[in-house]
Amino acid sequence: MTKDVFVFDHPLLQHKLTMIRKKETGSKEFRELVQEVSSLMAYEMTKSLPLEEVEIETPITKTKSFVLSGKTIAIVPLMRAGLGMVNGILNMIPVAKVAHVGLYRDPDTLEAVEYYAKFPKDISEREIFIVDPMLATGGTAIAAIQALKNREAKNINFICLIASPEGISAVQNEFPDVQIFTAAIDPGLNEKSYITPGFGDAGDRLFGTK
Repeated sequence: MTKDVFVFDHPLLQHKLTMIRKKETGSKEFRELVQEVSSLMAYEMTKSLPLEEVEIETPITKTKSFVLSGKTIAIVPLMRAGLGMVNGILNMIPVAKVAHVGLYRDPDTLEAVEYYAKFPKDISEREIFIVDPMLATGGTAIAAIQALKNREAKNINFICLIASPEGISAVQNEFPDVQIFTAAIDPGLNEKSYITPGFGDAGDRLFGTK
């Protein structure tokens, strides 16, 4: 069964997404906004994490309260643009581990090729959040998900700021068990496979490159 796509509709998040889209937004503000939106998204992304009851002592008395249970989260940014979302999520979940996947598109086959991967040893026990500002064609996302499944990861989510219908369909057709979270589903892709209206190349806007 294919999981539904969760679209964030919080007014504050949607306001910040508009600022991200504007072409006059510079790299510094763009980076700050991406981090802020990522922090806001972290609340919904983590609402199903398991809790366990523990006994603690407050300045007044002993009591029972709740903490996250067991091995919790691994954030997996897709290099390079995904790096812009990591600190925003870590602000909310500082105990999360951070893994990395580097992929490039082969110019002849157009397939995504893995050139770098570094994961925690206990990756199979963690709730995984792959992060990338955009889900365009879905090719890179699919390759990253497969790289994680090859390492016995099970609980995988894909988090992006904007997505195209084509990218969503591609991921869901290949991996119906992966939950997708996004702040917006744009109308589609243009002839260069850029999300339209989108916000341009996220990596270039984050890091000030062309």
